[in-house]
Order: sequence, then structure tokens, then C-alpha cells
Amino acid sequence: MRTRCPNCGTTISLDALIAHDGARDALGVAFKLSGQLGNALVRYVGLFRPETRELTMDRVAKLLAEILPDIQAQRIERNGVEFNAPAVCWVWAIEQTLGARDSGRLATPLKGHGWLYQVMSQWQGESTANVLVPVVASAKAAPMVRPSQTTYALQALQERLNG
Repeated sequence: MRTRCPNCGTTISLDALIAHDGARDALGVAFKLSGQLGNALVRYVGLFRPETRELTMDRVAKLLAEILPDIQAQRIERNGVEFNAPAVCWVWAIEQTLGARDSGRLATPLKGHGWLYQVMSQWQGESTANVLVPVVASAKAAPMVRPSQTTYALQALQERLNG
């Protein structure tokens, strides 16, 4: 049975895909990620294809394996900060990345996932209830908050009442 990639147009036998280790791994990831996210990922992986060559199935499997743990965890790390990254964030960021390529702001083939992760770190969600908030990795990373004058006044009042 022959199949055609909707992204790059390459035609290959399904038997050959299953027999090839890299292709089999890529198919395994693809079956885990269906729907809108799966469709977006197929187009995203196409951004790694060199203009004069086809993207090898080993490379496709490697690219998908690199981001699959973050997709499953629904978290990414960018510049030492963790961000929530639900499926809708991935789809949005891939659409932004494809748009950047189409407008000439992004040169392909991509070498890594840095551009995508940077876009994802700027995701604001679909409403104010879903605003992306960096996940603080440790207490040291949290900014110091100076108590307000109201807090000082309440502490002084408490001390007078107790004292």
C-alpha cells in the first residue's frame, strides 16, 4: 500500500514505513498525537526539510522524539523558565511559526526547536483565565516582594494590641 505525505508530497510504501526503524518510531508518535495537534506537527516537521533533499524518516523520528516528552508533560522550558504548554499552545505556536516562514521572517530548514519554544513562551491563552504564567522552578528564582504600607500598619496595630 502506497501513502503520500500531506506536507512534502513524498510517496512511500506503508510496508517500507513499518519495516524502517525511524519511520516506525515516527508513526508511533504520530498515532499518539492525533487531531489538530497531530496535523500541526506534520506541517511543523516539514520546516526541517532541506530545500534540495527529502527529510529522512530517521530525522523525523528524532525531531518528534525530542518534543514528545514536552507535549506529554504539557510544559516547556525556555531560558531556564518553565511554561505551561497545553495542546492548544502547541497548535497556536506552530501556526505562528508557519506564518513566520510564509512571511519571510523565518529561514528554513530549521535546525532545532528554539524558535517554536520561544513563540510558545509568549502564548497568552484563549482568555484571561488561561494567561500563561511562568512556573517558578525554585524559591530563589521568585522575585522579592516588598510588603505594602498597609501590611506594616496592620503589623503595628497587632503589636499594640498584643503589647
